[in-house]
Amino acid sequence: MTVCLYERSVVNTLVDRLEAPRRFIQMLVGPRQTGKSTALRQAVKKISIPQHIALASIDSSSRDWLRAQWTQARNMISPDNPVALLIIDEVQLVDQWSAVVKELWDEDSWSGIDLRVALSGPSSLLLQKGLKEGLTGRFEIIRSTHWDYLECRSAFGYSLDDFLFFGGYPASAQLISDKSRWLDYMNDAVIEPSISRDVISLDEVRKPALMRRLFYLGAPYSGQELSYRKMLGQLDDAGNATTLAHYLELLNGAGLLCGLQKYDPKLLRQKASSPRLMVYDTSLMTAVYGLNREYLLTDPERRGHLVESAVGAYLLARSIKERFDVYWWRENNSEVDFVLHNGEAVTAIEVKSGRVKSLKGTTEFLRQYPHAKLIVVGSNDAPLEQFLLGNTSLF
Repeated sequence: MTVCLYERSVVNTLVDRLEAPRRFIQMLVGPRQTGKSTALRQAVKKISIPQHIALASIDSSSRDWLRAQWTQARNMISPDNPVALLIIDEVQLVDQWSAVVKELWDEDSWSGIDLRVALSGPSSLLLQKGLKEGLTGRFEIIRSTHWDYLECRSAFGYSLDDFLFFGGYPASAQLISDKSRWLDYMNDAVIEPSISRDVISLDEVRKPALMRRLFYLGAPYSGQELSYRKMLGQLDDAGNATTLAHYLELLNGAGLLCGLQKYDPKLLRQKASSPRLMVYDTSLMTAVYGLNREYLLTDPERRGHLVESAVGAYLLARSIKERFDVYWWRENNSEVDFVLHNGEAVTAIEVKSGRVKSLKGTTEFLRQYPHAKLIVVGSNDAPLEQFLLGNTSLF
């Protein structure tokens, strides 16, 4: 099945909001190559409102270009057609886009022009900054996350091992029969553009080479704790822990790699802890390892980290949509893979991934936090495949 035939739930969300009375700008954000443009195309086909669609370009798009697109959409409104729709894809490529959008949106609001607007772009820190600084109170965010196992199984017929190795980038599903081509796609169309265009070119990164090396060091360590001191030692760079923490936050904003913090109600200890690295999609991990699929899936240690990363990526995607926090926990020799926090609710998640692991960490965690719920992924109560399919309640 091709990507275009499969509709994610985000499509219906777009349709519902754009057909509703004009209230907010709809902002579709998410990591590169997760299907934002496809979702927009599928949504507009279901909407009968006259529409103007434009794709921003780093070479030709300017503030004047954005104003011209807006004017074209306005001109579609008439007594017979009192409503129109404007869609700008990759809006972050327009210089100072948020200031222009604010100006034009406010003009329409003042004049009673019913022009509904949907914008899309990567979930980079600069895009978030533009929304918060220029468009406060004027937008709603619709989040496009990496595809989960249920979506990949439904759309592409993935097995569990397919998903663990090839992950949730939809366009790459057409290349999995040619692993060399798949690897080139992941590096050339996903990883490098995400770093160079969505991070380095959009934020003040004084050491681009260090940023790249941090990702290529961190991705294979997904699922493991790595102190900033150890990272600096392996990166062999004159940077410092503050620089690495900032760069890791930028990689997090691009939907590539994050550092989970240790769960502790004392916020200062939480922020000071060494991070447990976690990719947002397992394909980012396997693409850095290379092409030896059998080794990654059969070696207990490597498969263990792959499985834990798949669980972690699934939890991160759900946390973005459902607004809960994801941590991990360790005290002395006791460790818990993931801790979810949502208001008063706390859930400890341990992953049985094939590696020999003691469950004494969960015992100690539940002793300290007796109100917490426990989920053991890979147990009879929560088999790995069923958990990744969304059949286990998290809280």
